[in-house]
Amino acid sequence: MRFLDGQVPDRDLTYDDVFLVPGRSAVTSRFDVDLTTADGSGATVPIVAANMTAVAGRRMAETLARRGGLTVLPQDVAPDAMAGIVEWIKSRHPVWDTPLVLHTDDAVADALNLLPKRAHGTVVVVDDAGRPVGTVDEGACTGVDRFTRLADVLDPSPLTLPLDAPPREVFEALGPRGVALGLDADGRLAGLLTSLGAVRAGIYAPAVDDRGRLRTAAAVGINGDVAVKAKALLDAGVDVLVVDTAHGHQEKMLDALRAVRSVVDEAPVPVVAGNVVTAAGVRDLAEAGADIVKVGVGPGAMCTTRMMTGVGRPQFSAVLECAAAGRDHGVRIWADGGVRHPRDVALALAAGASAVMIGSWLAGTYESPGDLLRDESGRPYKESFGMASKRAVSARTRGDGSFDRARKALFEEGISSSRQWLDPQRPGVEDVLDGICSGVRSACTYAGARSLDEFTARAVVGIQTAAGFTEGTPHGL
Repeated sequence: MRFLDGQVPDRDLTYDDVFLVPGRSAVTSRFDVDLTTADGSGATVPIVAANMTAVAGRRMAETLARRGGLTVLPQDVAPDAMAGIVEWIKSRHPVWDTPLVLHTDDAVADALNLLPKRAHGTVVVVDDAGRPVGTVDEGACTGVDRFTRLADVLDPSPLTLPLDAPPREVFEALGPRGVALGLDADGRLAGLLTSLGAVRAGIYAPAVDDRGRLRTAAAVGINGDVAVKAKALLDAGVDVLVVDTAHGHQEKMLDALRAVRSVVDEAPVPVVAGNVVTAAGVRDLAEAGADIVKVGVGPGAMCTTRMMTGVGRPQFSAVLECAAAGRDHGVRIWADGGVRHPRDVALALAAGASAVMIGSWLAGTYESPGDLLRDESGRPYKESFGMASKRAVSARTRGDGSFDRARKALFEEGISSSRQWLDPQRPGVEDVLDGICSGVRSACTYAGARSLDEFTARAVVGIQTAAGFTEGTPHGL
């Protein structure tokens, strides 16, 4: 990346402070752009769901991996529970979605409780052998008693196809129908696909391991026996290990990273460590064994670190400097936090990040772990909170004594409760991902790049005023 007309910034810059300049391009289609990361994580799109309790669960991990991204499962999940989550993710189909399932003698109320958990809005009714007998959507549940049996309201003739049906064939067979049901060789329900899901399956390549199973990452903190925790995650089948703490440039992190490295060397997976915002931080983490370094202190939507401490750095400049240092030391960079628009993702990649971590932006989707709530006017939302907030710290320290918990509560940094509204046009994580990837693909075509590394090499960035940023937003409507 270079700055327009040889500009030399005299201050640190945020994403809002900069813009990409179009250049001569021979890339004629956005579909000619390969979004595969080159950092060894196995992601085929450069998006990582951050290890926030309000964001990263099994459903997020499944859905993002199916579309090529990664999810970092939080560090405060118990080892036994983590093993079960990873096993569940690994058992999901790489193309067909996991259906919501009920039986004929279940009630309409049961279906209404499940329907908000999926963007496709369908419950599949199966018999005792797991074979589908019909489907139920919100329309079928409208105007009937909540105790009505599903046998009385289901659609008895769903479209069924074998699991090996190509996505284009599924799309063409669907027509005006809502969903197609995928059946295994014995006729049992094994998946669900919408027409939009079939289109996406023809665009995105899933992030899978060498056995064709969906990939996932998991975080480990720097306290306690880090090597034992890392070994448990490896035994569970995690594909990427993330050694995570807010201040990654400290001796305790370096010790923890060396401990993780000693375990990982026996079963190689990429090791991510952070967070830092300087070239020196990148150098030290690289020397301690990191393959990927997480960059970002204080840019997250739920983070109050900068307001509480004054510590941090504007994210674009942090990513730019750390990516350059990463190239010098043979490591890659994940830009962690501060993105609000697809343009911000493109700018982070232009600055040299191999992937971008997203938190609160994904909290307001069907796939995040929280319950779907509604405000007084019926507008749907989910609750989000920072991982250094009172809510998160209380959960993380529940095994400590009351005095120690009270002492740690004095040092919380983060918002404990925030409403993340579901966008009625983009309520699912796949909808958000479509917007991001569309923007990044277009940015690459403007730069004349067919890959992310080529995009970084060719990108030209200019510096703008706040008025310049405002000019680029929708206005005058």
